[in-house]
Formats: sequence, C-alpha cells, structure tokens
Amino acid sequence: MTARDLQINEHGRLQHFITVEGLPRQLLIDILDRAEGFAGLGGGRAVKKVPLLRGKTVINLFFEPSTRTRTTFELAANRLSADVLSLNIDASSAKKGESLLDTLRNLEAMHCDMFVVRHNLSGAAHFIASHVAPHISVINGGDGRHAHPTQAMLDAFTIRQHKHDFRRLSVAIVGDILHSRVARSNIHALRILGVPDVRVVGPHTLIPTGIETMGVRVFQELEAGLRDVDVVIMLRLQQERMRGALLPSTSEYFRLYGLTEQRLRVAKPDVIVMHPGPINRGVEIDSAVADGSRSVILQQVSHGIAVRMAVMALCAGSQTE
Repeated sequence: MTARDLQINEHGRLQHFITVEGLPRQLLIDILDRAEGFAGLGGGRAVKKVPLLRGKTVINLFFEPSTRTRTTFELAANRLSADVLSLNIDASSAKKGESLLDTLRNLEAMHCDMFVVRHNLSGAAHFIASHVAPHISVINGGDGRHAHPTQAMLDAFTIRQHKHDFRRLSVAIVGDILHSRVARSNIHALRILGVPDVRVVGPHTLIPTGIETMGVRVFQELEAGLRDVDVVIMLRLQQERMRGALLPSTSEYFRLYGLTEQRLRVAKPDVIVMHPGPINRGVEIDSAVADGSRSVILQQVSHGIAVRMAVMALCAGSQTE
C-alpha cells in the first residue's frame, strides 16, 4: 500500500500522517489554516485548552532521543485535552528483545487512540501504520533519513506567517541534505504548496544523487545559492549518521557553508532564516545570525505546537467517521 493510500481514508480524511509526499495541496492548506486557529488569529495568543481529544489516549513512542519534538507533541496533545503517555524506549521491553509488533499489540490492548512515532529506521512509521488496529492513527515524528512531516508543516506555517504567498518565493535549504529527513519533507511540502524556486545548497558529498528529480536546483557554492532568496533553511550536520570522510572538518565546513551576516547580504533584504534545531553555533550558523532580527528559529518552535495540534485534530476527526 502506498503512503498516500495509507494516510487518506475512504472518506478522503487524514487517517495517518507519515509523509507529506503525494498529499493534495488542499490538505496541507487545511493543516495550516487549522494551525492558524490554534495559534490564535490576530492576537498571537496560543489556545490553552480545547476538548477535541478529550477521552483519547496519545502515546509518544520514541525510539530515538528527542527533546524539542517530543515536548511539543506532549504539549499539543495536552492542549487538545488528551491523556498522554510518553514511553522511555531505552527502559522498555523493546530493549529486552520484544518485537516491535508485540510492543504495538500490548499498547493497543491499553485502548490507545494515537501513536506519535520517532524511529532511527526509515520506513518505521509506515510499517507501524500498516499494522495498527483500524481505529488508531499514527503520526510520524521523524524516521531515519526518510521524513519529518510535522517539521515540514511547521516550517511552512512559519514561512506563511512572514511571506504569505508561496507562489512567489525562492527558498534555499542549506547543508547536510543527504542525511536530512527535514530537507526531504520540506522539499515535498514547498513544491506541493507552489513554491516555484526551491534550492538545495551544500558540498557535493552531502547532496543526494538525482535530487533534481524532486524539482529543486542544486548549488555547491553558498553565495550563489543564497542570491535573491526569500527564505533560508539551515540544516544541522547529521554527524551521527555519517559514514566515511564526507567532510574535512567542521571548521572547514563553517568557512565554506556557515551562514554569516556577510553571506546573508546577497539574499533579499527581508529574508528570514530558519533552522529545525538543535543549532550547532559556529558550524552551520553564526550566533549573530541565529540571534539576529531575521532569525525566526524560536518562532518555529512555538508554531510547532499549533501545527501538531492541527495534525492530531485532523487525524482524530477521521476516527469518528
């Protein structure tokens, strides 16, 4: 079963959120619009509590360490009035040899309604969604190098807050494209939303072969890739996933690809700078840029709560049909 067939139920509603790839533009717009409501239209005031998931149980199933993503999912579920359980996989039965399917069956027996899954293996969320009971929704909190769909949607939400019309934008995604699930999900989301110029920038060792087929332009020289862009999305070096000598050193990487105020001058004057975090200061980005007036990095974190509330609410809506 394809990811799209798995995610959209027979009524055309969102059952699971595994990847943005292949989803219709209107569904992504619906997520952004609903997140707008949760963020508080006009006043910038976050909604504290709504009863949309009252009586539901959400389990955060994180097989990979995370602070920012796990915490924002917990806050999102709490603000939707759900009961939330976050499992410490390092101390769970999975470490004692229990299979993933056995773990799922035991959790299903606890009458849960939604899994938020983060896993170091690509395809893990798709596998889980393919095997859960029909009433359970699965949201991908990041799987291997494959996808991080809610990060892509909160990035799109942040961009829309500042730039409004996707169809007029140039966006540069800079850094470790090869190992980045954020880059892949952002490319899919931005292209679906109508961004005409999506660029990937980085050393050739960190650019996947054939990525042009995703509808992006490839740049290996930073200044050329940043010229006249509206949005810059910096990526973390995924050194824990690297195999072999892909980089000479982090200092050399910063010299060639680190974002500084001087390098940012070739972008448009009202450019915004983003980063999914955690930031490696002095490696991917200079502190003057990360903390500067054009940085919207902390806004991304705040928007993550509203966007994840929107995704959870849409998935929960499909369960009532």
